[in-house]
Amino acid sequence: MNLLAIIADLRFQDVLDILFLAVVTYHLYLWFRGTKAFKALVGLLVLGVVYTLARSWGLFLTTWVFQVFWQVLVILLIILFQSEIRQVLERVNPLKKIGFHRKRERESWIEALSGAAWALAERGIGALIIVERLDRVDEWITGGLELEGQPTPEFLTSVFHKDSPLHDGAALIRDGHVVRVAGFLPLTSAEGLPKAWGTRHRAALGLSERCDALVIAVSEERGEVSLARGNRMDPVENRENLRGALALAMGPTTPPEESPWETFRSFFTRNWKVKLGTLTLVCLLWILLAGQQDFEVSLGVPLEVRGVPKGMEIVDPLNPEVNIRVRGLRKDASTLDERNILAEVDVSSAAKGRRVFPITREHISLPNDRVYIVKIEPSQITFTFRETPGFKSRSP
Repeated sequence: MNLLAIIADLRFQDVLDILFLAVVTYHLYLWFRGTKAFKALVGLLVLGVVYTLARSWGLFLTTWVFQVFWQVLVILLIILFQSEIRQVLERVNPLKKIGFHRKRERESWIEALSGAAWALAERGIGALIIVERLDRVDEWITGGLELEGQPTPEFLTSVFHKDSPLHDGAALIRDGHVVRVAGFLPLTSAEGLPKAWGTRHRAALGLSERCDALVIAVSEERGEVSLARGNRMDPVENRENLRGALALAMGPTTPPEESPWETFRSFFTRNWKVKLGTLTLVCLLWILLAGQQDFEVSLGVPLEVRGVPKGMEIVDPLNPEVNIRVRGLRKDASTLDERNILAEVDVSSAAKGRRVFPITREHISLPNDRVYIVKIEPSQITFTFRETPGFKSRSP
């Protein structure tokens, strides 16, 4: 494969193709990072590279096995990761960007919930509290009872008190109201977690891996409050920090004003290592696959005229040229230029005056048979012939 020829023939569409896929890959990494689906995506990427190399090198049996394997794998992925796929589709929903989602304001319930969490911690009462944001969490909660209430210290203490029949499980807060209690959450599958973490912390982290909800975990043994969000668990030092984190997450997202230069600079400097790695990966993938792309190239080729009758000369055109469009694999079509294409026409049957000669595929020689001509312009060319001046006077 002539990589230099492929890169030199880079088009504006190719740049857009690379940049678009790089942006999509970058956001997929951010969304799936730390989840089970991320490990599967990495494995698929490795298999994709192996398949691409096997196909490029002509490994027939390996390519055939992978083609059969992909057909089964796609179905398995849809079944195993249907929730993650649905979550990604919900995240790219354009209606969320133009204001059709629920508006959240900082309400008094955040103050009440922050006080309730620390009241539970001070009394040594364990609790697991879900604060729903944009993603619905019902599909991740098993069991539980519907119960309407306010997230006040008195209400949550009565729910999570060890003598209460509802204390074992999680409480769900939606739009500032407790709507469900005693629900069970999926546990995280992450490894290397602190040994001090119990089932509550693992359940809180497990839910945060699957949606954008905030999960408050109160430890009854240590009297500590932790907040799970974005695939991570952070300890909360005091009531004010918890209230601030909840208000920031639930309030309207109004980013600080930045100058155009700061916005432009932060676009490249924020997570620059991940962005650079993503762009490099996509570029390498594009180079590996670009050679197999069905590609068209248009060239202007000088037309060589041979067989001009003795005593005749061409008046017009003096430097004939034809434009051809050639199609084939990019690795073959990108190497074409006027130096390795020969176009010629035989005018030995010409006479004085204007004569028309057709230009067909038979008049054009390509460097290999892996590319073919799809269009020739013009399809015919008109030459004007005249007798060479002084030719008759020199004749015997």
